[in-house]
Amino acid sequence: MALSLSLRADADALLDRDPLALLVGMVLDQQIPLERAFSSPFELTQRLGHDLDAREIAEYEPEALAEIFAKPPALHRFPKSMAGRVQEVCRALVDRYDGEVTALWADVPDGATLLKRVKALPGFGEQKAKIFVALLGKQRGITPPGWREAAGVYGELDSYRSVADIVDEQSLGKVRAYKQQMKAAAKAQG
Repeated sequence: MALSLSLRADADALLDRDPLALLVGMVLDQQIPLERAFSSPFELTQRLGHDLDAREIAEYEPEALAEIFAKPPALHRFPKSMAGRVQEVCRALVDRYDGEVTALWADVPDGATLLKRVKALPGFGEQKAKIFVALLGKQRGITPPGWREAAGVYGELDSYRSVADIVDEQSLGKVRAYKQQMKAAAKAQG
């Protein structure tokens, strides 16, 4: 199944074929609409002039990378800090997995190990890590034993809680409705 996270054919095609672009989109998926977060890796490739490379991004001069992120339209609401976060993740990939994002999950014996590896990435707390594990399982076929349990509620079948459940505009609407419901419930509890 082809990814449909940015709702842009060109950006989704990149996410579909490039696991690093998908990971970068996940990094950027905070405090901006998720379609923007997942279209930004495509915009980044356009600005760099080629596909993403973890080693190149890890070694990029930080201010120059921040400028690339900030060029209008900015790739994120907070371009400088998110350029730094993407660079930190790429450095972790280079240090731990020789720059190969697929090595993050290639040899995991179980979902708990996958979750542990994702949580070890800069900026991936418990919730974001579980959502990424669910995204890998539900839409990328990365399903080591226990992946659903590791993903928690995000791994449940027929749920619409996160980006892991978005396959089209209709499912995007369901995920948005769920998030609004959760925000309203949290606000009511004060």
